[in-house]
Amino acid sequence: MLKPLAFALALLAGAASAQDRPVVATVNYPLAWMAERLGGDAVEVLFPVPEGRDPSFWRPGLSDIAAIQQADLIALNGAGFAAWTTRASLPRSRLVDTSAKLSDAFIATQSVTHSHGDDGAHSHTGTASYTWLDFELAAGQARALAAAMQRRMPDLSDQVAETLPALLADLDALDTQAREALATLQGTTIIATHPRYQYFARAYGLDIAALEWEAGAMPDEAQWQDLKDMMADTGASVLIWEAEPPREARDRAAELGLVSVIFAPLATRPASGDFASVMRAQIEALATRP
Repeated sequence: MLKPLAFALALLAGAASAQDRPVVATVNYPLAWMAERLGGDAVEVLFPVPEGRDPSFWRPGLSDIAAIQQADLIALNGAGFAAWTTRASLPRSRLVDTSAKLSDAFIATQSVTHSHGDDGAHSHTGTASYTWLDFELAAGQARALAAAMQRRMPDLSDQVAETLPALLADLDALDTQAREALATLQGTTIIATHPRYQYFARAYGLDIAALEWEAGAMPDEAQWQDLKDMMADTGASVLIWEAEPPREARDRAAELGLVSVIFAPLATRPASGDFASVMRAQIEALATRP
């Protein structure tokens, strides 16, 4: 049995060891998942966005920014995601824009201003930012993150080199699944409750028309009318929700003749499972809709 002094020293040593782990700060869950896969227990991954908040438009407080500034590596999504990163003072030598080399594949968007609960009013303008929904682009982001981790954390270079192939294999499997399973949806229009799916639609040959509904909220009458108008224009019979809606919203969509499918873009951490397992299940649900 450890004596009190020895026990205290052991606790301090454990705490110091935890603090000695390099920290990777990320602006969304897909990058956090990639960093966790690449670094394992040897890194601490910081994803400070509170549960229930949209990482796209979340604005960190001073304490959040201070913690991010201290990270060994700060992984950005790029493509206009997390606009706060362009205004905060972040150490340039520790930044990696994981989509910087993918800019030729970016999708331009129209400007639409609306609100998302606590995140306030914002505009979807300039560039679609959910790049990881094209799993080939996600693989490019994983490679960029791996290279930055090896550069900033040379002691982990071998580990990252060993873990990267499995991460890329999982993303390639998602890409293959989406291409094969969703082929039957090509040539038809799907309606989505929010414009998150531009890269997903382009990569897998889908036509997705987007509404401007708040995730998880009950649409108002004007929004239901927008949906009816879009159905009339497109002939769509499938409605993608980015988050679980109220039961009465699902029922009303069904009354309109729509099949509802939950397809979370996973900018935030899922309640269970991880990026790969949840995406596999969502692709399957969309492919095998009733």
